[in-house]
Amino acid sequence: MANDRGKTVDAGGKRIDAPTGTETVGHEWDGIEELDTPMPRWWLWTFYATIVWGIIYVILYPAWPLLEKGTEGVLGWTSRGQLAKEMSLADQAQESFREELSRIPLERLPEDSDLMAQAVSGGRAAFLVNCVQCHGSGAAGSAGYPNLNDDDWIWGGDLKAIEYTLVHGIRQQGDEDTRFSVMPPFAGAFDGEQMDALVDHVLSLSGQAQSNPLGVQIYADNCIACHGLNGEGDRAQGAPQLNDAIWLYGSSRAEIQRQIVNPRMGMMPKWEHRLDPVTIKMLAAYVHSLGGGEEFVEVAEDPAIQVDEQP
Repeated sequence: MANDRGKTVDAGGKRIDAPTGTETVGHEWDGIEELDTPMPRWWLWTFYATIVWGIIYVILYPAWPLLEKGTEGVLGWTSRGQLAKEMSLADQAQESFREELSRIPLERLPEDSDLMAQAVSGGRAAFLVNCVQCHGSGAAGSAGYPNLNDDDWIWGGDLKAIEYTLVHGIRQQGDEDTRFSVMPPFAGAFDGEQMDALVDHVLSLSGQAQSNPLGVQIYADNCIACHGLNGEGDRAQGAPQLNDAIWLYGSSRAEIQRQIVNPRMGMMPKWEHRLDPVTIKMLAAYVHSLGGGEEFVEVAEDPAIQVDEQP
């Protein structure tokens, strides 16, 4: 920019800035004019180089969108093609792992630490896609949806038991092998005093209340067959523990009373037809690794001993 002082007019009628000898562009505002200063040579050559580079790029790579597709470029490269190639390489890298995982018995998986680590990693990915809707992203669950981080298991927490639950679900209609248990409703079975006494006894099993003879008797007559003398539960029947202070539907007196009067029993879908066997194995390994997984104990078959094969 320059003001009127120092300006001269050459023979051709152009205004020249005297101090710099630069021609003005003819724009003037409040006595101030703009100089037509040439761009630096390095900038011009850089600008020309970008034009050349742009033309070469348009020729070699996809650039112009058309009605149905874009120009392909003489190299034939596309980002979709690159992604497909990378996915193919990843699938090939996983193929040997999946084959090895499919061959090894699930209960023997912890013996191979590297394979177990890969299974847990793959299982976590499957969990985030299929299980977080109910159990939460951290597997902490919520009211009616079990926390998978603790060591409280209704049906068993070893790898085989977890896999069985994943394959057949809980109370899954149409699957004869599904996990299934029913708690009868006791609505109208007890008066107010009896209900209070029973709730007191149930809470006393985990040290949260003082028991009483009436509650002990009612529990013995109605609950002990499934939940056990001391509230230890029975995995063969799917009866939960009552002595560990871990509650699926809440631990308040009102919530326990509601469960006695009108039991809530959830349903988990089976994944046998939704996930392949290897993915189910990985998912079982991940759930087992969350903190409450139990060690698999193989029991020898003996016709004289009645054993629950699916703890």
